[in-house]
Amino acid sequence: MEGHEVKGAGGAVEVTEGESPAGPRKTRIGEANAVRILDAALNVFSTFGYHGARVEQIAAAAGMSKPNLLYYFRSKDALYTAVLERTLDMWLEPLRGLDASRDPFDALPEYIANKLEASRRDPAASRMFAMEIIQGAPHLSPVLSGRLKCLVDAKAAIIEHWIAEGRMAPVDPRHLLFSIWATTQHYADFAVQVRAVAGSDLSDDDFHQRTLASLLTILLGGLRP
Repeated sequence: MEGHEVKGAGGAVEVTEGESPAGPRKTRIGEANAVRILDAALNVFSTFGYHGARVEQIAAAAGMSKPNLLYYFRSKDALYTAVLERTLDMWLEPLRGLDASRDPFDALPEYIANKLEASRRDPAASRMFAMEIIQGAPHLSPVLSGRLKCLVDAKAAIIEHWIAEGRMAPVDPRHLLFSIWATTQHYADFAVQVRAVAGSDLSDDDFHQRTLASLLTILLGGLRP
């Protein structure tokens, strides 16, 4: 049979007539294209929301055709969920650094600094995530009650271990984590308000450092035994 080429994650893939491509292969080109699509989707979704965004817009922003984009992500819904999960993964990686063997007043400041840096580096991702949660998490509910809850339960147990050892004052671990999330993400989700009131935002190095110092004092000041 005569073959032909289709564009996929690995560039040109030969497909025999009558067969269909097996789907995007995990190659450097494929991964780079996927990242490019996700970056473009983040910008479009964070600007127009899920219902206002169109796949054609995202494809144009990514510099590719709509059919090529749909080769990587089969629907707008799948793409939207992938962007949200990438944001959550970015946030969860620093949380995994809370280890029982570490000193809490080394681990927690590092975690807070990483969360604030994420708000500084990717404010659009934080705003998009906030919109999803406000709308009732229609795309992320299984992840929140599954993977996220399991990780939070594990890290709450570590904080309880630190408390039981007398290494930090008693506190509800989940409320501590909620407070860290709320304060650090505020500077991305409400950046317009922050600029209006404070005259600056996290894009300014001095403001970023002063914000981090203040949050460490506010969040951890009462936790020393």
